[in-house]
Amino acid sequence: MMALDRSRWQQLSAALDTLLDLPPDLRAARLDDIAGQDAAFADELRRLLAQQDSCDSLLDSPLITAPPGPREGERIGPYRLEKLLGEGGMGQVWLAERADGLYQRHVALKLLRPGLADPNLRLRFTRERQILARLAHPHIARLLDAGISAEGQPYLALEKVEGEGLLEYCRKRGIGLRQRLQIFRQVCAAVSHAHANLVVHRDLKPSNILVTEAGEVRLLDFGIAKLLDGNESDPPEATHTGVRSFTLHYAAPEQIRGSAITTQTDVYSLGVVLYELLTGEKPYRLKRESHAQWEEAILAGEPLRPSVTVMRSGNDEAVPGIERRRWARMLAGDIDNIVLKALAKQLAERYPSAEALSLDIQRHLDGLPVLARPQSLGYRLRKFVSRQRWAILGTALVLSSLLSLLLLIWSQRQQAVRETARAQALQDFVIALFDNAGASGGGLPLDVESLLDAGEARGERELARQPRAHAELLGVMARIRIALGQYEEARALLMRQAGLLDAMPDTPKALQLDASTQRGRLQRLQGDAAGCIATLQPLQGEARSAQAQLPALVADYYSQLARCQRSVGERDTARQLFQQSLSLRRSVLADGIGVVENLTDLAALSVDAGDYPQALRGFQNALAQLRQIAGTRHRLAIDILRSIATTQQQMGQSAAAARSYDEALQLSEELLGTAHPGSIGLRRQQASLLLLLGQLQQADEKLRFNHGLIGQRFGANSAEMAASWDALGQSAHALGKLDAAHQHYLRAQRLMRELKLNTALADTLQRDAQVLLEAGRSEAALKNLQQASRLRGAPTAENLIGQAQASMQLARFADAAQLLDQAQMLEKTQAPIWIAKARLHAFDPDANAAARQQSEADLQAVLKLEVKDEKALQQHWQAQAALASLICVRDPQAGLAAYEHLLETLTELRPQGGQLMRQVEADKVICMESMPRAG
Repeated sequence: MMALDRSRWQQLSAALDTLLDLPPDLRAARLDDIAGQDAAFADELRRLLAQQDSCDSLLDSPLITAPPGPREGERIGPYRLEKLLGEGGMGQVWLAERADGLYQRHVALKLLRPGLADPNLRLRFTRERQILARLAHPHIARLLDAGISAEGQPYLALEKVEGEGLLEYCRKRGIGLRQRLQIFRQVCAAVSHAHANLVVHRDLKPSNILVTEAGEVRLLDFGIAKLLDGNESDPPEATHTGVRSFTLHYAAPEQIRGSAITTQTDVYSLGVVLYELLTGEKPYRLKRESHAQWEEAILAGEPLRPSVTVMRSGNDEAVPGIERRRWARMLAGDIDNIVLKALAKQLAERYPSAEALSLDIQRHLDGLPVLARPQSLGYRLRKFVSRQRWAILGTALVLSSLLSLLLLIWSQRQQAVRETARAQALQDFVIALFDNAGASGGGLPLDVESLLDAGEARGERELARQPRAHAELLGVMARIRIALGQYEEARALLMRQAGLLDAMPDTPKALQLDASTQRGRLQRLQGDAAGCIATLQPLQGEARSAQAQLPALVADYYSQLARCQRSVGERDTARQLFQQSLSLRRSVLADGIGVVENLTDLAALSVDAGDYPQALRGFQNALAQLRQIAGTRHRLAIDILRSIATTQQQMGQSAAAARSYDEALQLSEELLGTAHPGSIGLRRQQASLLLLLGQLQQADEKLRFNHGLIGQRFGANSAEMAASWDALGQSAHALGKLDAAHQHYLRAQRLMRELKLNTALADTLQRDAQVLLEAGRSEAALKNLQQASRLRGAPTAENLIGQAQASMQLARFADAAQLLDQAQMLEKTQAPIWIAKARLHAFDPDANAAARQQSEADLQAVLKLEVKDEKALQQHWQAQAALASLICVRDPQAGLAAYEHLLETLTELRPQGGQLMRQVEADKVICMESMPRAG
């Protein structure tokens, strides 16, 4: 058969890809469309399709002059081909196994289709490799290796993903709406990562999205469309036949028109994928399924609302085990509007990015108003009530108490005139505020935060002559701000309230006590426990004298002061205060929720004392009582579940702790929202556990998600952002990304210095020192450690051990020994010292045999200790590594075997690697180099 010229083949190849993706009836209709434009081109396509139908593979009977294609069992570079997984117009994907003995792993090996390996296509393959190498994301199939075989065949070795297509995965398991949206947000995260790296997919479709058994998305074939059409030498996207390299059903209008492609092109395709995920149907209903009609629909047709499509569809499999009408009701409203905004024809009306689409979906999941619909007051208020029902209930109780107080004061004749005026002023103010809540000055509806802002501004103007009413209003608004996690805004309100109260000649005792209690509470929430004590402790006498008249306020006061005392280590004082609060709530108030709060606080004191079993029983008892009183969705349950998780973690119950964190975070996101400080803190704690468990990628993903939320909520120069940079440094170090880890730590250090967070700065300097040590920058690490010691005012054992490690790297073994002797005087448990000394004796050439023997004995003692939690397990492995280094000194072969055994264990239990595994591998190399050379 004659060889085709390259241009003609490229057009045929692209058209063939599109036709092979279509069902037979649509394929025939499309061929008819093509024949109307170019009959000869259509005939060539029919001939190729006929040969496709008669062969298992196009390559079984070559259509153009080409060298023989690869076969099963053939070697391509270090890989042995096992099975052809799929092919397109340009390439093939094979299941292959690493066959050079370096390690065992199955990969998806991507090859150029035989006969097409011309210089331009090789250049494209190189560009694809470069782009895939940049796309390091948990939800994108990873590039593992790349090269050119001895025969000149370029290859890309990609992560082999075991999973099902997105639609099939959800259909088989009857996945519900919320989980489908959460899975789809993983797709958005992957696409957003690509966009951040200047890569536009341009062919997003369900078949390119796999979901693993664990529910984790992997996006495949990233960068292909970009590479096929990315420069002047590439063939144009639209040929004279109208066939394009993208998949028509998921194409954006600008792709059909041949207009400029942007990241919003992928947003449209994501909208089509989301539509199909939720309805089982494509967005457009056509009278005739032809290529031309699809193009017309994409350019000018209006998609049906997903909720309408579900009701009209006969595809019962798309509805996961519930009645179709109910599924449609779940889609109606927010979801309909989100999908249609993603499918907007005009770029200005479409979501600007995949991240914006994802965030709007999250807003819907959090019960927040979405951006994809008109923001009426009624809509926003309904959202706020559904999202903050417990915060609103608490606020309603406060308002109810204030109204009761107004009625009581009204009845007191000696204050009748003054109190009537105050009550009327407050009533008129609130009514006027809500009467004007429907619109801002520009005629736009106000959300709840805007309502609070407006209330604060109007309060300054309209309650200026009613300072007590104004102070009460500020207190209520501050409570709402605290419930929303808006601590700085709440602080400003409470400071303004304090100024008003100080200027009043006769501040009521109840108002003064409540205001001070809320100020102390906020100080503790912002990490200033000492300030909280300074605010609250002077009021103890007044609180005791007011117990009979104000039991609820006094009980709350005792609880808040006790929590601050606990934060500074005054456990006995805290216990007495908690007991006093519990007595009032149990005996006088019959306050079930308050009793649960105090039981939780008392259990936390058991944690502080190290009595974890007692603490766990206390937390579980408190949670059981709460669920009996208020059901499963009370805000207090979040804090109790968090405490249960941390206690289980301390007890070595890692799997149970992970489940408790999951439950707490899910409830927090539902009740408080994804970006609430409580949710952010839980996600950070969850990530810390994942790092300990060796689930490094998952931990890093959570911390990166947190980082974006923290920047939006707290700002780039906040203490929260400093802590986030520190957390990202820890995950990057665990993943072996030393440069990134160091940069993250430097950003954290800059903020901590600016904010004078000296304790946190000392911790970060010490963690950064470990990164510098691994990078071989011993002097810089030593400088960090010495600076951390100065900030603390005295060295810690951990710090001195770090300085000893740096001294060892610098071959200052005598200094290292002296530092470890100092650390031994400070460390309560000897195991970390023994491990460090063992490494010193192993690597110090002047260490004597007796010292090494003693270190071996010490390490054997460490290895006999009970491994009760993840930290103890890490210590156990560190002891094994140190022992292997000592054995290697006297018997390199035995030492090497010890290293191999430990690496086998680490590979099995920590498949994602980590700092310890890298250290063991480096020590093993040193041991191998010490072995005598043959000959």
